[in-house]
Amino acid sequence: MFFLTGVLLSGVNDRLAYLDPGSGSFLLQLLIAVLLGAGIALKASWGKIKGLFGGKAAKDEDADEDDDD
Repeated sequence: MFFLTGVLLSGVNDRLAYLDPGSGSFLLQLLIAVLLGAGIALKASWGKIKGLFGGKAAKDEDADEDDDD
């Protein structure tokens, strides 16, 4: 897809590109949001991830949930 886009745009002689100052700010905010979102998703599913590798962690969490009832 990138190759096709490059081929289609290679015939254009005037390459007019403009990035206003807000574009850099937007890209920085987007990067921060992606990193924070990935961190929250990792934190929310950390018990399941530990359970895949440890086996015992998932059972301990299930026991903790049963104790709360």
